[in-house]
Amino acid sequence: MNKPIVIAIDAMGGDNSPTKIIDGIELYHQKNKNVYFKLFGDSNIIGENLKNKNLDKKNYEIFHSENNVKGEDSALAAAKRGKNSSMWMSIESVKNKTSDIILSAGNTGALFVIAKLNLEMIKKIDKPALSGLWPNKVGMNIVLDLGANIECNEKNLKDFSIMGAALHKSLFPDEVSKVALLNIGSEEIKGNSVIKNTYQELSKYPNSLFEFKGYIEGNNIMSGEVNVIIADGFTGNIALKTAEGTANFITSELKKTLSGNLVGKISSLLNIKNINNFKKKLDPRLYNGAILLGLNSPVVKSHGGTDYIGFANAISVCEKIIKGKLIDKIKENIN
Repeated sequence: MNKPIVIAIDAMGGDNSPTKIIDGIELYHQKNKNVYFKLFGDSNIIGENLKNKNLDKKNYEIFHSENNVKGEDSALAAAKRGKNSSMWMSIESVKNKTSDIILSAGNTGALFVIAKLNLEMIKKIDKPALSGLWPNKVGMNIVLDLGANIECNEKNLKDFSIMGAALHKSLFPDEVSKVALLNIGSEEIKGNSVIKNTYQELSKYPNSLFEFKGYIEGNNIMSGEVNVIIADGFTGNIALKTAEGTANFITSELKKTLSGNLVGKISSLLNIKNINNFKKKLDPRLYNGAILLGLNSPVVKSHGGTDYIGFANAISVCEKIIKGKLIDKIKENIN
């Protein structure tokens, strides 16, 4: 067996934790025994949740903390809680090189601030970026920035391109990374000066990491023509929330249509396989796990409201990031 990947888990972060955390770990453990979990949080509560779980004791360790960051805390208040919180302790374990990666479903702002206080930036990267997974017609997109930086300059967007492509290569090593800038049009003259200048720089940028495909408009994000989409945090966050809302609307309307009358119910029974495949494609739990890129150690944020299935998928993202040597890829290409 290869050396296990060590994941530091903030076990108290997010809704219904640590119950969903432990259930997610148990689900993931069923298919992968070569991951070691360091669980940070209240040992009494975590211990209760571990009872009767199909989880080998040699695959986890509990580190006690009575203090945890609350969802309503400001980032400053969370940082002031200090080194005794489960979030701080889990990040510190990555800083001290006793864990490979940290995963938390807790307060997003707090996670970013505490991570930046503890972990160094990669040299030559000015700003970290929040990246996420979005489905497209043929596979998966990497999209960044999703809200860490409201304003960005040309260097930031170029750095995001390198980091996003490196993440894509780590998660999907057999695919060609195709980078595009999210813009209001596909023509070269469209967009503000930052977008246009970045376009010119990336068009001339020599690298073996990705192919630059120019601009992409919002209505083509899921076309599959590209798989790494770059934007400033303001634009990226609005695009993300719009896509999430649209997916929820389509799913709920489809459910109402197929259960509203006898014809709809018969149709749903006849097409049950196709309907399930469609719902799976739009299930956000299967794409859970946003990655804070730019720091010298990997930090992954699980959606706070996801369930144990979503958390298990975030664990899968962590494993792929470490196996794919994400940080090394970014460093090689940023230089």
